[in-house]
Formats: sequence, C-alpha cells, structure tokens
Amino acid sequence: MSQSGRQVVREYVEAFNRGELDRVCAAFAPDAQILGGMGWGNLTQARQAWLEMIGCFGMQLEIEEMVVEGNSIAVRYTERGLSCASYRGGPVTGRPYEVMLIEWFVIEDGLIRRRWGVRDMVAMFGQMGLPLPAQAQA
Repeated sequence: MSQSGRQVVREYVEAFNRGELDRVCAAFAPDAQILGGMGWGNLTQARQAWLEMIGCFGMQLEIEEMVVEGNSIAVRYTERGLSCASYRGGPVTGRPYEVMLIEWFVIEDGLIRRRWGVRDMVAMFGQMGLPLPAQAQA
C-alpha cells in the first residue's frame, strides 16, 4: 500500500495546487470524513471550504516529508499563498503568507477515507494582515 497510498496523496496535492477540485474530490471516498482547523464535514462541505480558500489565498502546497505506516500517511507541507480576494467579506491586502501544514490520511481501496489537517491559522492570517475567522478563534 505504501507506494499506491503515496501516489494518491501526491495526486491530491497536484490537483489541489492546480485548483482542480473535481480531481481533488475524486481522490476521496464518497463518504469520506474531512477534518480541519475550522471544523469537520463531508466531501461537499470540504469542497466549498477548499474553493473559498483557494480562491481567496491562491494556496500552494509543497510536500516536505511523507511518512507511511499501514494505511495511514502523515504529510508535512510548506503552504504558501497570499490575500488575493476577500475572504468572508474581509479586506484584501495582497500580502503573502507561509506556514507549515500537517495532514494525516487514511487510505482504503485506493481512496482517501479520512483526512485531518492542521495549520497555524493565527500565523497565516497575521502574515496577511487579516482578521482571524471566528471559527479559528474558538
């Protein structure tokens, strides 16, 4: 599983970086659980959040390290982007950010069944000069 799981994650990252959300979603099982710093949900809910964040911040992920054990894969990324569109009615600053992102995947039958993600939202929004979203303050 280690090579096929790695490939699933690499394809997910490549599609994410290109903003190809149909391909991103195709990497997931239809009933996948997706958890992140601003909440959890199903694929439909995650897709909307990804669309918003990619559109507002032009996020790009660079894989720094990937660790595989069984059907679990942990990935450490450098995430870069910039404030390029209004996020939830907030200002646009044009300022860049760079933070570390960690994602943990469970791969089953060649698809992502679960994904947990965490990034330093305080640093991310602070670097861009944006107010922290209410969900991230809780």
